[in-house]
Amino acid sequence: MIARVWRGLVHSDKLDEYIDIVEETGMDEYRRTPGNLGAQILTRDLGEGRSEIVTISWWPDLDHVRGFAGDDIEAAKYYPTDDPYLIDRDTTVVHYAVASD
Repeated sequence: MIARVWRGLVHSDKLDEYIDIVEETGMDEYRRTPGNLGAQILTRDLGEGRSEIVTISWWPDLDHVRGFAGDDIEAAKYYPTDDPYLIDRDTTVVHYAVASD
């Protein structure tokens, strides 16, 4: 199993609104992609008005990740609705082999 992980930074006062947007865009697309085994959003307060948001999606293998990400599976995927919320963002994602379920 593969875990695909992305991170971004958001103004804390916009975090709840941005979570809703991520649910409607990236998370929905993850979950509609054949082979997706699930997806979650994690958040944490970093202080000074900043929060981190992390998405994790689960896949049986990298071939199924390509069904979502395309050929460049390391490139982060963004939507036009992300720009007003993100302070900073990773341009790449990380894929982990899951050692056990």
